[in-house]
Amino acid sequence: MPETWLQPNRRALWFGCVPPLVIAAVGAWFAIRPGAAWNWIGVAMLVVAVAVLAALVRQLTRPRIAYRNGQILFNLRSGSPIAVPAHIVEAFFLGQGPAHLPGAPQGQEKTVNLVARLSQRQKDWAQRDVKPAFGNWSDGYVTVRGTWCEPLNADVVRRINRRLKEVKTLAEQMPADATTK
Repeated sequence: MPETWLQPNRRALWFGCVPPLVIAAVGAWFAIRPGAAWNWIGVAMLVVAVAVLAALVRQLTRPRIAYRNGQILFNLRSGSPIAVPAHIVEAFFLGQGPAHLPGAPQGQEKTVNLVARLSQRQKDWAQRDVKPAFGNWSDGYVTVRGTWCEPLNADVVRRINRRLKEVKTLAEQMPADATTK
């Protein structure tokens, strides 16, 4: 199981669960009403609401940044995370950028972001496709939008950088033959 370094925005995700819960309740009410047409509509509403709730609960359990077996895992897209070897990640720092809030005019709302600087010598890690609402990955910098992660501040950045230093130091101390097994 990966070690969580940066949580998703749990408040936003819990708030996002409210509409599907309401739809599920209405669907359940329609499903138990007499009349075949209402039953099928209710069941359909219930199925869609449960699928959306499952997706939201999955997002609640997926950290934005995690660590496992010498790799930093960036969950900035659907599907599996992007696993970057820890020695390629140089540091984390705070930045600022567009919030990418749904319904807001793009570029006007700003948020605090967490930025990971990757080694400039590792050109193959310079660019990756990620979900724009979650972040950006270009020119060797990985930006995690603060809108969709736990509140960011200097303490969070210090904690992540301290842990990054610890895992890199441990990796350097391991014998060369232990890393190949």
